[in-house]
Amino acid sequence: IHQLFEQQVERTPDAPALVFGEEQLTYRELNARANRLAHHLRTLGVGPEVLVGLCLERSLELVIGMLGILKAGGAYVPLDPGYPKERLAFMLEDTQALVLLTQERLLGQLPPHAGRTLCLDRDWPTVATEPATNPPATASATNLAYVIYTSGSTGTPKGVMIEQRALVNHMEWMRSTFNFDGSDSVLQKTPISFDAATWEFFAPLLN
Repeated sequence: IHQLFEQQVERTPDAPALVFGEEQLTYRELNARANRLAHHLRTLGVGPEVLVGLCLERSLELVIGMLGILKAGGAYVPLDPGYPKERLAFMLEDTQALVLLTQERLLGQLPPHAGRTLCLDRDWPTVATEPATNPPATASATNLAYVIYTSGSTGTPKGVMIEQRALVNHMEWMRSTFNFDGSDSVLQKTPISFDAATWEFFAPLLN
């Protein structure tokens, strides 16, 4: 999926990719930041089938984190900052996430965990020393893109593993069915911890 994003970067490098309040990133700028993060994550051991927790509030960093994990070859595990600590602790333990991406202001809400914690605001000066170039692709179509958890309303929450090819197929279907282009707006209404958020992020970014 990140390679489809890189193709869009080539087509429209100077078009706005993200807008958050008064902040804005072009496709070129977003790609460069995600690339720096991907290179850094690889130095921490992230690669195919390696899970990375993603616990951030809505922000530019949220999308940078998602893309950076995918570009590193890993799979992201969306963690809603509003979840109770017990649920977050269960998900981090269940996935054995190697790294947790978050923001400094959320540290007090997070449970202890065995992985490495990386704050995309506080630690960005270190990440920014990495190359801005696209890292060589390591993930294949059958590798995981993300793991998303059920609500647990019928028992213990369960992690559902989604492969790259499933996400790509879904985005290609949306492209052909809805014919998105630069004149369209998509309401990003769904929390990242729900599966519907996936297309709300990627369908606009890929088109």
